[in-house]
Amino acid sequence: MSESKASVTWQENKAFMGVSPSGHNVQIDADKEKGASPMELVLLGLGGCASYDVVSILQKSRQDVTDVRCELTAQRAETTPAVYTDIHLHFVVTGQDIKDKQVEKAIHLSAEKYCSASRMLVAGGVNITHDFEVIAG
Repeated sequence: MSESKASVTWQENKAFMGVSPSGHNVQIDADKEKGASPMELVLLGLGGCASYDVVSILQKSRQDVTDVRCELTAQRAETTPAVYTDIHLHFVVTGQDIKDKQVEKAIHLSAEKYCSASRMLVAGGVNITHDFEVIAG
């Protein structure tokens, strides 16, 4: 098992500076004035994790991918804690002669095997769904 260390330091009001295990600064703000809120970062983390997987898998399957965008839509519980209950990931994959079957396979492998953020959220009861579109270009 590997260990990661990060830190979050209060700046003012509801603003904090996070330092990732790799040493990168991330501005966090519950008021969303100076940075993304903690829950927005969870959503972005999921999108980044899944997108990395999809790009990597498509490249390994020799698909000529020029762009991948993941658009996330999420619903949160009405009561505290206002956790995400449902998250939908819509992938827009651009490239030449991209095969739908390869995109579908890449998304499935990410969701079921590789994306640790997705697996962790699903284990916590979040309903995560996916779809995609392919654009020639």
